[in-house]
This record gives sequence, C-alpha cells and structure tokens, in this order.
Amino acid sequence: MPQITDSSYKMKFQIGDKVVVLHSNEEGEVVDIINPKMVMVDVRGVKFPAYTDQLDFPYFKQFSQKKLFPEKKPQKVYIDNVAQEKKKVTTKVADGVWLTFIPVFHADEFGDDVVDDLKVRLINRTHTGFKFIYKLNYAGDTNFELVNQVHPFEDFYLHDIPFENLNDNPTFAFEFSLMNPEKNKADYYESSLKLKAKQVFQRIEQLKKDGEATFSYKLFEEYPHKEYNSLDVSPLLTKGYKVYDAKEARQHLEPAKHEIDLHIEELTPEPEKMDNFEKLTLQLQTFEKYMELSIAHRRPSLIVIHGVGTGKLKDEIHDILRVKREVSSFINRYHPAYGYGATEVYFKY
Repeated sequence: MPQITDSSYKMKFQIGDKVVVLHSNEEGEVVDIINPKMVMVDVRGVKFPAYTDQLDFPYFKQFSQKKLFPEKKPQKVYIDNVAQEKKKVTTKVADGVWLTFIPVFHADEFGDDVVDDLKVRLINRTHTGFKFIYKLNYAGDTNFELVNQVHPFEDFYLHDIPFENLNDNPTFAFEFSLMNPEKNKADYYESSLKLKAKQVFQRIEQLKKDGEATFSYKLFEEYPHKEYNSLDVSPLLTKGYKVYDAKEARQHLEPAKHEIDLHIEELTPEPEKMDNFEKLTLQLQTFEKYMELSIAHRRPSLIVIHGVGTGKLKDEIHDILRVKREVSSFINRYHPAYGYGATEVYFKY
C-alpha cells in the first residue's frame, strides 16, 4: 500500500473561506487549519473545531436547493396585516472555565489516524473576564509559562504539546484573578490538571467512535468569594478542598508539624491491603493536609519525608509545591538523617 503523507492531501478549505455547518445549517468562516481533516470555524463569534466532511461551501447550498413550487407573485400587504416579527433570543450558557484539547491527526503508512500533537485551549464560558498565570510542568520543572487574560465567552489558544509528552504526565497549572477586581471576591484562585497518558488514550479512542473533535476538563465553575463563612462550601469540601474560617482557624485547627513522614507504614496499619494507587493517594492527602496546616499556622518551613524509591511520590509533591502561592522555595538535598529522601519546604506570607 502506498504511503500517505500530508502532502498527498489537498485541503478543501482555506483560512477565510465561508462555510456551512451541515448538521446545523449555520454559516460561518474558517479561521484556522488544524490538520488536513479538521479546521477551526467561527460562527457568529463562537469558535469551534469541525471535520471538513461536516462542512460545505454556502454556494453549494444555495444552488442545490430545488424549488418544488413555482414562485408566487408578491401580494400587496397593508401595514395593519403585517404580523409582528418574533425576536430570536440567543443566550450563552455560562458553565465555567474549561481546558480543551484538540488532537491533531495524520495518516500513517497503513492509513490509520495517528495523533501528533494536542492543541491546548482555555475556554471561558462565564460572564467574567480573568487574568491568568499559566504553567506547563513536567516532573516539577516548568516547560512553558504564559501570563495573559481571557475575556467572557472567549476561546484562548495556549500552545501545542507533542503527544508523546503525555508519557511524562504533564501538569497544567493556573492562577486566576479578576480583570475587574471585586471586594467580595477572592484575590486569586488556583486550579490545576494533571493528565495521565492512559486516560488521554481512552478519551481519544472515544472521540473517534463518537466523531467528536475535542475533549475537555472543567477547571472551575464559579470564581470563589473572599469570605467563605457566608458561602455554601459543601461543593468544595466534597471535592477535597480545605476550607477554613480565617477568623477562628488557628483556635480549632490541629497543630502543625515541623516534619511529616509519608512512608506508607507510618500512615496505615495494613498497607498490604492497598494497591499502589491507593497508597499514593493516601500519601498525597496526608502531605496536603499538613502543608495546609503549616500555612494556616504560618509556619516558616516543613520537612516532608517521602523516601527515595522510584521518585513517583517526590515528583507528585514537587508538582503541588510548584503551583502553591504560599511556597517561596523547596529543596531536595542530601541530609544526614534522610539522605535524598526528604524535601524541605519554605513558606512566604
């Protein structure tokens, strides 16, 4: 079978072409070429990816529509008989801020679709504009950083990442703040997403079956209030967030520790009954608990004993520390008591 290359494709559409979306019969414009089979379309200010076989040129539609009945001569209509035109009301659905991924495919020598890259877009489907600091981290190291802003109901292109980089479990970390600050809203809000290669492979296979072009993850639905005591925090609690009443936090909180040992045998009496994922989850939950306690008690530092092992726990901890505003620095260096199995964390207030 002859090898299929990108040069063997002849693009049906170019940037600037007017198109019709076949399933909705709406007219739009091509604003970007994603790959030989997919383009970005703008329909009345809303941008979305679409496969080229889901689009057509508007003049095809105009000339292919057959007139089933002869045209009638226009009748004279008096103003009293004119029906009042119904206004078509279109509302934008506000359902939060999302991180969206668009797989970029090419055909291999067997004619199968293979993913080369993922286009990463920040989608703001709220009525609020945000400033944001964005970092792409691999194993605790920042690979890409961007400071910008996203307007209400705007689709913001961030960058592309090679598909093979998913094997390094990238973390997409954001710090949001309001473009127009409000006194009752939080000064900033942190949100992050860590992708696992297996998880993404499954999503892409499902995309192919469903004929979809993107997959997305919600970063948050509503920007939080500054004072939590008047806010229903149950949704945050169920998601694992730590929520404290700032006025009374130190009185009722568990004491902070100078040092925490995350070896699994220190955290549970029956570690042999847990699989590796359950062990890692418990270790990270314990770490985050005592880090938050250190911050609430305004401790200057914390020693986290994670051991050496495969380095998985250490990398996960470093990923969390790198995106925490209250962390000024952290270091994993040789210590006579721990070797290289501990990280010392320093806080700023």
